[in-house]
Amino acid sequence: MTECIKIRKPDDWHLHVRDGAMLKASLPFTARSFGRAIIMPNLVPPVRVVKDAEAYRERLLAALPAGSTFKPLMTCYLTDDTDPDEVEAGFRHGVFTAVKLYPANATTNSAAGVSDYNKIRPVLARMEKIGMPLLMHGEEVDPEVDVFDREEVFIERRLIPWTREFPGLKLVLEHLSSKVAVDYVRSAAPQVGATITPYHLALNRTDWLGFGLRPYMYCMPVIKTERDRRALVEAATSGDACFFLGTDSAPHPVAKKLNVIGAAGLFNSPVAIESYAKIFADAGALDKLEGFASLNGPRHYGLPPNDETITLEASPWTAPEEVRVDGPEERALVYRGGESIEWRISS
Repeated sequence: MTECIKIRKPDDWHLHVRDGAMLKASLPFTARSFGRAIIMPNLVPPVRVVKDAEAYRERLLAALPAGSTFKPLMTCYLTDDTDPDEVEAGFRHGVFTAVKLYPANATTNSAAGVSDYNKIRPVLARMEKIGMPLLMHGEEVDPEVDVFDREEVFIERRLIPWTREFPGLKLVLEHLSSKVAVDYVRSAAPQVGATITPYHLALNRTDWLGFGLRPYMYCMPVIKTERDRRALVEAATSGDACFFLGTDSAPHPVAKKLNVIGAAGLFNSPVAIESYAKIFADAGALDKLEGFASLNGPRHYGLPPNDETITLEASPWTAPEEVRVDGPEERALVYRGGESIEWRISS
């Protein structure tokens, strides 16, 4: 008898779909599996003000398949000069769901991010007052900080002081990558929640670097040790409400991904919920998948869970190696592309 599980339709609390032809090629994969997604604002130029978000949301809705009920949740790209009044106006009018913090030059399209943390304190204070979440790419970008330690140092230098200065500010540490981060989030919940990607749950740095460099596994924060990976799996499958699904799916044209200086990010939305199902099944924790994928995120954001459901079954299929993209971008590599995927959505 085929093993299957029925869960409320999940949400993706950390998603990149880019813009233009890449948006049109990538968004339908998320819309097939997820009810909502937090849309990242790191376009070129970034989504900084309300009118930017409104225009981007219109492009997202236009790219959805006919009949889709998927809802994009927009975010504001935080800079040293962000106006608290603009942030509040976007939140009050239902345009901005959250604000996204990128440390300057931490990852893809983050050059306009925060370089002076003192300058954003008025924005954080306003967000605390109105109940608006802050989403963080949690890495300290300092030449003296080792790339494998950036997450830990960010927690020490930035996040811990913010929880004390702004005790009412709701925070999300995105794409956890280390045991240190897992332990910290548990200690700081419920003020601090965290997303975990499917690839941080499945890969360690030996997979990435130990058998020849695999550039398609390059992401920020970087994949870490097996000890870290195991801690992430334990956190995701624990049932703890502070951990929830965020794919950080990030499509790139193959030429940029495999360049001499490759772009960070894994395009995993074509296999995302199926890959999470495998992790939970292997851990003997399928009964915890709905909480992680469909309930914990809405609870942290103060939103209701989706009414729709999906059914996942243990039935292998082969993931596409790439997705074709119109125009000069041509194609994007798919995470686990060409592999046999153990689970599928059956309805």
